[in-house]
Amino acid sequence: MLLREEMTAPLRNLLLALCLLSSSAYAAGPTLEEQARSIFKPLPARFESATNPITPQKVALGRLLFFDKRLSKNHDVSCNSCHALDKYGVDGLATSTGHRQQKGARNAPTVYNAGDHFAQFWDGRAATLEEQAKGPVLNPVEMAMSDPAAVEKVVASIPSYAPLFAKAFPGEKTPITFDRIALAIGAFERTLVTPSRFDAYLKGDANALDAAEKKGLGLFISQGCVACHNGSAVGGGMYQKLGLIEPVAGLVDEGRSAVTKNPDDKFHFKVPGLRNVDKTGPYLHDGSIATLDAMVIFMARHQLGKALASEDVTSIVQFLHALTGPLPRDVSAPKTLPSGKLTPKGDPT
Repeated sequence: MLLREEMTAPLRNLLLALCLLSSSAYAAGPTLEEQARSIFKPLPARFESATNPITPQKVALGRLLFFDKRLSKNHDVSCNSCHALDKYGVDGLATSTGHRQQKGARNAPTVYNAGDHFAQFWDGRAATLEEQAKGPVLNPVEMAMSDPAAVEKVVASIPSYAPLFAKAFPGEKTPITFDRIALAIGAFERTLVTPSRFDAYLKGDANALDAAEKKGLGLFISQGCVACHNGSAVGGGMYQKLGLIEPVAGLVDEGRSAVTKNPDDKFHFKVPGLRNVDKTGPYLHDGSIATLDAMVIFMARHQLGKALASEDVTSIVQFLHALTGPLPRDVSAPKTLPSGKLTPKGDPT
């Protein structure tokens, strides 16, 4: 089946909209703007969490931790190393470089607007940003810290962190814990939002997109891209099989099935959000596709079973450019807090 049980709920309204789109009565009715508003939503100001309320103190602390390379075994890799905030949250590599110059197996997705996704990582093994923040720190290929206690020891040894954790987590007897490190990073990442002209268009400004971009939007809808790429993130809301219509030759990574152990999940990946997509290549889970044009052609062929005309590819790509918003004002690294006498040295082993 095209849609597995876990996908039906977030797609129910979209499927209704697509059914309506296929009828001649609907085609003669709603405008492109109305169709777009039924499928997409503007980005929120930030991505709230009931379990991790965002506070200025938590965000400020999370920003410091996001850039702090001492959260890695050799003090040479930070969250920002693979998710560079001044490069739209990616490193521009097919797969990222971690501890001892090891290469990861998957492309590092952008951290911008990731709080709008229903799960994290390509295989969805983390439910939240906070859970995701713990993974790379302990991954031997990425930041390579041995265990949560080792991370806590490093952070606690840096004197200036103690008062910041106390402010971010008031009333806690032991503020510095691995869980709270992740909570602070998650709170910071929940503020990484990049609204674009497309959001203004969805809010009623018909002139926010030019004629070429509107043509591309119309094709993006009519060709069926919106079956997976919908909502405020223009994706990020479901899993889908890569090679749904035409299998992808040589595909080795089994995707979500490695997490669920369910053979029905083989080659299923989280659908990426398309916000800032023209800035976040190379593409696919393995970074094997270099350009956005090539990616549109690939997806049309393997996911939709279509060979798009070159002018249609160009139009869709023009629309995708309109999904790019300006970066937040301050994306540079903050001043590193001084190490303490007990702060461990970097370990290259």
